[in-house]
Amino acid sequence: MRVSRMQAAENRETVINVASRLFRERGFDGIGLKDLMKGAGLTQGAFYKQFASKEDLAAQASRRAMESATHRWSAATAAKPEDPLGAVIAFYLSMGHRGEKMDGCPVVALGSDAARQGAEVKASFEAGIREYLKMLGSWVSEADGEEAGGKAMAILSTMVGAVLLSRVVNDPDLAQAFLDAATDQVREAVAA
Repeated sequence: MRVSRMQAAENRETVINVASRLFRERGFDGIGLKDLMKGAGLTQGAFYKQFASKEDLAAQASRRAMESATHRWSAATAAKPEDPLGAVIAFYLSMGHRGEKMDGCPVVALGSDAARQGAEVKASFEAGIREYLKMLGSWVSEADGEEAGGKAMAILSTMVGAVLLSRVVNDPDLAQAFLDAATDQVREAVAA
């Protein structure tokens, strides 16, 4: 049975969305095409009508994951516009975010995997990271009136590292300590 162009486009979006979440949960190599397509409610044969390769899907899914993460930052800041950095810190450096394997930060979930991928996947991550830095830079420069490039990079590095470390330990108290220490360091960096 032939699907319409509209249905094919919807199927493609579904596959990208499902892959975005499943890759964050299992890694790029932790799930095969058969299971990805099953998760999207489609057959494996439909994959090659939509994507050139698994790497093509990984690039698209990475872009979607980074866009989703940026939207979450925007939603947090919209809820607390008087303190956008504080709003992002509160959600990002939280035990709730630590537990979000499928919907959490793609840099934390896939950063080491992305480093071993091709240029298209890295480009998707780079675009998202640049957006994170742009947002952080605007908040930090508002706070101190200076160029915020290096400070924004240090803040992002601290936040990503803290969530990553909190995820690789079993002890919830140690996990929380990493998140709390990062929160303190980011606030000190902004105040300095």
